Amino acid sequence: MSEYSAPVSHRHALMALLRRLHFYVGLFIGPFIFVAALTGTLYVLTPQLENRLYADVLFSDSPGEAQPLSRQVAAAQAFYGTDKRIAAVRPAPTTGETTRVMFANPAFGPSETEAVFVDPVTLQVLGAMKAYGTSGILPFRTTLDYLHRSLLLGDLGRNYSELAASWLWVAALGGLVLWIGQRAPRARAGAAASRGQLRLRNRRRHTLLGGTLLIGLLFLSVTGLTWSNWAGNNIASLRQHFGWLTPQVNTALAPSTTPAAADPHAEHHHAMAGMPMSADKAQPVTAAQFDGVLHSARAAGISAGKVEIRPSYLANKAWTVSEIDRRWPTRVDAVSINGHTLQPVDKVEFAHFGLLAKLTRWGVDAHMGVLFGLANQLLLVLFGVGLCTLIALGYRLWWLRRPAVNSALSPLETLTGCWCRLGAPGKVFILLLAALLGWSLPLMGLSLLVFIAVDLLRWRQAQRQLQPA
Repeated sequence: MSEYSAPVSHRHALMALLRRLHFYVGLFIGPFIFVAALTGTLYVLTPQLENRLYADVLFSDSPGEAQPLSRQVAAAQAFYGTDKRIAAVRPAPTTGETTRVMFANPAFGPSETEAVFVDPVTLQVLGAMKAYGTSGILPFRTTLDYLHRSLLLGDLGRNYSELAASWLWVAALGGLVLWIGQRAPRARAGAAASRGQLRLRNRRRHTLLGGTLLIGLLFLSVTGLTWSNWAGNNIASLRQHFGWLTPQVNTALAPSTTPAAADPHAEHHHAMAGMPMSADKAQPVTAAQFDGVLHSARAAGISAGKVEIRPSYLANKAWTVSEIDRRWPTRVDAVSINGHTLQPVDKVEFAHFGLLAKLTRWGVDAHMGVLFGLANQLLLVLFGVGLCTLIALGYRLWWLRRPAVNSALSPLETLTGCWCRLGAPGKVFILLLAALLGWSLPLMGLSLLVFIAVDLLRWRQAQRQLQPA
């Protein structure tokens, strides 16, 4: 009876299958995970560098009292154009920092705005540049963010990071199970550095480092998937179905509170004098409104130094003022303000978030390296460097274990061969699990099919080699 046909326990067959899958993930997905870890590490290292690169627009040493926010906004409009739509305003959070007035630009991508930086004391415009996202990162970090997310290849490139995040947790948990199920013998102290001894030492380092990084790898994988395209949409649908979405402040104005818009060109629209504008039509936004809206938001309990004011250009929608200081896990309250009556419409407080919404907020901020500031950055750097080292050790281990040239391939060294040795219950369980994960994480499913196609070719080759000449 050959080794291939000899009966084995279900546990041994499952472990063999998992070992082969762990090898495939490391060999083929490892480069994607390595690039994601490296680019992510570069990204979290750069907030302080960005402050130095753009210090001339981010900071000001002008002495004196800050001018009203309305005058700062007017200065930015005079610089960029009074006909340009203001997307958001971020008042200077502390003395010595500048105010950002962010304008919408149709030529920019999603979440991108043109930020005009105004000295709050002198009202001098210090510069303008593209800003991205809630974090308001500037061109240097935006490039690193796109590099990490899509390798600067647009939507097509996002598949690489999703593929890495889809398999990272599988590799991490699979390695843990393999370590528990079959611990490697210790390399003898003082033994000659033979190929076998080198293999044992590298395997021990690989497993030790993998176990140390396990929790962080699972965290990075799960939070990374929430940003992904295909799997991210499935996660969003699941959160919506179970009511796990982050609460959003209500901006709808009741018809009775919707003011008649003062349209200076109403006569060109054939509007009758005294008739209120339709609730869904655009209304002008003036710089003077920002003072009152910010004051009302402060009175309503928005206390963080870093806030963002988003004006409304619709008569039936309120303005929003949101806390954006992501260094603290509770500074994410938001309030909506009627832009004409300056009365609060709704308020959302982080303290009233559900547990899963809080965990999502913390997870996203921690993944970006902004939660608790420098401590979060250093922790992510350790995990990023550790993951790159882990992958390098894995490739080193594979190189030391590589078969000799022209050696015969055993069916046991394929997924298909390991699958054939499973019992019926094991096969059903694996099929159901693979189908569920493939549906939830589409890129994992597609790449698994590629693994199987390649593996089937290798298995058939091994089968032919076993046949007598």
